[in-house]
Amino acid sequence: MEEVIKQDEDSLREYENSNKESRNGNGKSKGISMTEAELPEFEESRFSGNDSMEKLNFLKDLQLSIYIELGRTQMQIKEILELERGYVIELDKLASEPVDIFVNNKKIAEGEVVVIDKHFGIRIVNLVEVSSRLKGL
Repeated sequence: MEEVIKQDEDSLREYENSNKESRNGNGKSKGISMTEAELPEFEESRFSGNDSMEKLNFLKDLQLSIYIELGRTQMQIKEILELERGYVIELDKLASEPVDIFVNNKKIAEGEVVVIDKHFGIRIVNLVEVSSRLKGL
């Protein structure tokens, strides 16, 4: 029994040695060359992961797409082709209803349209619940 175990150990050592030689290019097998992959060195993170404000500050430079939706409507192609200057398109919202504010195609708030020195703006009147904003991320 001990002799069988010793033979198995010898076979295993021989197999491991042949694999080492193949990986180093010293093996007897031809046409196969293996080298270690060189990976770039990365800087160690400055963020410890404990401070949530520190994580938030990291994201403050990101630019996001923001758009305001006044309302929606459906029109036939025929009606769109007949549009002219001065034509009024009726939307599904009343003038007194809040407009929807989207950030990266996700509704985050509702607001009302204001005019300041001949410029339009939006005053935020209602924020969507945080749990709803985080859904689907």
